[in-house]
Amino acid sequence: MGTTTVSPKYQVVIPKEARIKLHIEKGQKMIVLVKDNIITLIPDRSLSELRGFVRGISKKGIREKVERR
Repeated sequence: MGTTTVSPKYQVVIPKEARIKLHIEKGQKMIVLVKDNIITLIPDRSLSELRGFVRGISKKGIREKVERR
């Protein structure tokens, strides 16, 4: 998708194509997760923005509680 460089102030720029694809705006908060030496940035969304995001999702392949053991 793109590369970036860490500045002397430890800042990074998210490449334009990633910002456009993810609809990231100026000043938007990001959640930073670190796991197994991998940094993941997740756009912080309000609950109102998340409303209805799973609408229309397929339930096929979801197991019943009895089968989850």
